[in-house]
Amino acid sequence: TEEEKEKKKKKKKGGGGGEEAEEEEPDESMLDWWSKYFASIETMKEQLRQQEAAAAEAEEKEEMEIGEGSKAQAKNKDKDKSKAPKDDKKKKQQPVPELAEKKNKQKIDELKVYNKELEAEFDNFEDWLHTFNLLRGKIGDNDDNATEEERIVGRFKGSMCVYKVPLPDDITKEAGYDPTFGMFQGIPSNDPINVLVRVYIVRATDLHPADINGKADPYIAIKLGKTDIKDKENYISKQLNPVFGKSFDIEATFPMESMLTVAVYDWDLVGTDDLIGETKIDLENRFYSKHRATCGVSQTYSIHGYNTWRDPMKPSQILSKLCKEGKVDGPHFGPGGRVKVANRVFTGPTEIEDENGQKKPTDEHLALAVLRHWEDIPRAGCRLVPEHVETRPLLNPDKPGIEQ
Repeated sequence: TEEEKEKKKKKKKGGGGGEEAEEEEPDESMLDWWSKYFASIETMKEQLRQQEAAAAEAEEKEEMEIGEGSKAQAKNKDKDKSKAPKDDKKKKQQPVPELAEKKNKQKIDELKVYNKELEAEFDNFEDWLHTFNLLRGKIGDNDDNATEEERIVGRFKGSMCVYKVPLPDDITKEAGYDPTFGMFQGIPSNDPINVLVRVYIVRATDLHPADINGKADPYIAIKLGKTDIKDKENYISKQLNPVFGKSFDIEATFPMESMLTVAVYDWDLVGTDDLIGETKIDLENRFYSKHRATCGVSQTYSIHGYNTWRDPMKPSQILSKLCKEGKVDGPHFGPGGRVKVANRVFTGPTEIEDENGQKKPTDEHLALAVLRHWEDIPRAGCRLVPEHVETRPLLNPDKPGIEQ
């Protein structure tokens, strides 16, 4: 879209859109998706720093406790004394910059940046479907050396459950369960389904050098079913940390086309382009998962600006669907910015501003408040995937197990 092109232009002009925005009061019209992304990256780094600091502190404590004999203990006590004032200083000094940072950050909405694959965070999206590879048998000696990947001829997806009769309570109480209709209720039909897949590729980091000069000329290649896209003309010259900022739209049919491959190739003037690395994503598991991994749930609902709601369904529509599928009572929107779902009550703002600053009544903020705490809903609740950017390792079949 035009909007995305704008974003890319801004990004290329000055990669620090986000940082600039943080220093002064951000002006809505100056903010874009990248501002949001950079603010989120800072938050992620801050969290990692805090985790490391906490781990180091715990380690120090442990070392002190291990100290043997009274001498060691006495020494440790002295150490403690000498360390304490330093720690105090640190503690006194820290809050000031943090507070200042937070004040600015709250004005820029953020998304969740995962420093790993989304699957690692949500149990592989195997909440009811498990994937088993179907392998070709071995015929001769040369098949012994074939990797498992090369022997895969298909994938079987299913779920196996063995229950003792009479059925235990927790199963009979499961969402909308009625034993007369058998075990497989609330499971979608397995008719072929057409989907539009939109892949956003933000950037790659620390790519493995592919050229003699210790650099690479990376470009993106995407494969899903019969669709094969090579974005060769947009390669980025001599760069191991390229910022792509691209989006690709692909139409596909589940279950036939559900394994998406995103690869990074090195562009070469002569000869064939080399594969740097690739990652495979099972889209079908994401589509059917109850964690709703189709389009992440944003922190706020907005109808214009850098933070426009991107899901084709509004929060209220998603909430109604989840309540219906999980046989949950609600949502009941009441006066005074309250909404009741099952036995929980959530509150939130009830007005939204359009681009001209006109205020209109809306239930979307309330519905979003419920979605963001969906795991608190009894029985049917679970954590929903937030608006996010995931980080996936790129692997190369020639160098198994080594990140590229």
